[in-house]
Amino acid sequence: MDILCDPLDKSDLELEVTERDGDEILSGTLVGTVTGEEYPIEDGIPNLLPPDMRDE
Repeated sequence: MDILCDPLDKSDLELEVTERDGDEILSGTLVGTVTGEEYPIEDGIPNLLPPDMRDE
């Protein structure tokens, strides 16, 4: 069972890491495997708000 899923359709998310500190992911992206929607990870915190609810 996955802990995180795409909030749009509940499918799996793939992790793309751009910066890490040891085992901690500092920045990157979670990508919906079905929707292709990207959810940013900034300062180690994923933003899983739907696209229309995010402040860019």
